[in-house]
Amino acid sequence: MRELTFVEPGKVEFREKPAPTIQGARQALVRPLAVARCDLDFIFARGLAPVAGPFALGHECVGEVVAVGDAVSAVKPGDRVVVPFQISCGACERCRMGQTGSCKEFPKLAAYGLSPLSGTEFGGAVSDLLRVPCADAMLVKLPPSLDPVEAAALADNAVDGFRTVHEPLARRPGASVLVAGGGAPSVGLYAVAAARALGAREVVYVDRSPARAAVAEKLEAKVVRETWGPSLRVGRFPITVDATGQAEGLRFCLASTDGDGTCTSAAIYFADVALPLLDMYTRGVRFVTGRVHARRDLPDAVALATSGSFDLGSIATTIVDWEHAPEAWAEPATKLVLRR
Repeated sequence: MRELTFVEPGKVEFREKPAPTIQGARQALVRPLAVARCDLDFIFARGLAPVAGPFALGHECVGEVVAVGDAVSAVKPGDRVVVPFQISCGACERCRMGQTGSCKEFPKLAAYGLSPLSGTEFGGAVSDLLRVPCADAMLVKLPPSLDPVEAAALADNAVDGFRTVHEPLARRPGASVLVAGGGAPSVGLYAVAAARALGAREVVYVDRSPARAAVAEKLEAKVVRETWGPSLRVGRFPITVDATGQAEGLRFCLASTDGDGTCTSAAIYFADVALPLLDMYTRGVRFVTGRVHARRDLPDAVALATSGSFDLGSIATTIVDWEHAPEAWAEPATKLVLRR
């Protein structure tokens, strides 16, 4: 079968490899139908993070189940499913606690399309077939009303944006939300869309990018087309989301968080960042960082999208046919989605 492979920065290509087969009673094979490019994928493709090829690409996937092992009961061939990007067993202590991104049964950071992080190759979603090791625990059925192209990002970036506001808005219903975009471009926009869907009174989005600002406006956010930094003042908010990936952006979000408010960073920082800990302490700012537990949060995110209020379609800005994946993968786009 063919699998999209990272070779070196700026170069990806389809390569032939043996097709996966069912090797255990709990496994399933899924044929990817739509794959969205994660914000981190673009960073890798451009050589902006220290990774070396070759490795399989793609981990935001909606697909069709084509075969299942004898012990699989939650899905059957023909079902359309969201495949969470993280590999998890569903049965270990951490999975039972909802920490599905830290499953003890698989290597640390185990995921599709991200073998440089875990050191183990689980295959990539831009392929003809994907093996799911724990099908009942991992796979989430896609409701018929959801378009696979729009829903593909639920496997990672969309559910990541969702979790940045879901819990804080549950604690403070109707609170205003500030999102600063940039380094994690689609995650920030999914946070905007989720905040609107979850009833935030106001959503303010800060980003100089005209393309992302236009999407945020479509999502009914108030857009501030400025560079986040110490000189920018937009007020203080009970809930803030850092998707900037820049130290100044993170500090802007922390400074914009109201007393006893919550700031969640969905960005990845590859170097240490100084934080204003004394100011955060005296104001009681709660700072949250760390990876999303995708499988844990997927059912709630899928339900919100199925209701029609969580607008995924507006963020899928660039839709490309499967065959053009090698040319499109390293090209700029707010959210690239490949479709068969």
